[in-house]
Amino acid sequence: MSLIVITANTEKEAYPYQKIIAEFGSNSLVMTTEKNVLMNTILNDMTGLLLSGGDDIHPKFYGQEIDPNSKLISNEARDLMEFSILQKALAANLPVLAICRGMQLLNVAFGGSLIQHIEGHSLEQSVAPDVEKPKHHPVYVSPGSKLAAIIGLGAVYRTNSEHHQGLKEAQRAKGLLASAYHTEDGIIEALESPSHDWVIGLQCHPEKTKEVPSNFFRLFQGFVERSENNRV
Repeated sequence: MSLIVITANTEKEAYPYQKIIAEFGSNSLVMTTEKNVLMNTILNDMTGLLLSGGDDIHPKFYGQEIDPNSKLISNEARDLMEFSILQKALAANLPVLAICRGMQLLNVAFGGSLIQHIEGHSLEQSVAPDVEKPKHHPVYVSPGSKLAAIIGLGAVYRTNSEHHQGLKEAQRAKGLLASAYHTEDGIIEALESPSHDWVIGLQCHPEKTKEVPSNFFRLFQGFVERSENNRV
């Protein structure tokens, strides 16, 4: 039976991912820092790993001090938990889907760094606090990438944008390939590992299905199918 481990701050935050994974017929389990004591038992049964969004990664993990202007909100306990789980998943060549913070953590785990604050990629103060209005921007998906093979041929897509940290080529880990970019400022919007069968990071939030093109939903399908291949 397949078991996808989802990392998150809380069970509630992980629910949208669990719902989608269940739609494709797979079981999932949410790993929070409170459940960290159960890690070894859970990881023995893990067939796939989903790193979800959340707080910022502490800059000390990529050799920097906190920029006082970065608006950083860190969670070092989660950082350590996810680095440990990710290394186990990579060593076993399990499929990994890394979303937003997850993609940033993937880059740091491979030896890259981050830009601690990027203007214009999140709502910030552009709308009233009580108004739910997502921000979007154009993203170019590179032809020939694993991402393009899943969602369709290389093209420009309009995706949601809900992050204030990220990376460009200067921060990209050497062991990862960039497979999507913001068309205007060069921020990397997707990463993948050429050394693993299925390791893909995405800066946008594809679980918010009304805010991204419908073909992005195929990422979850491909991820679950790969996870099924690893079940006992």
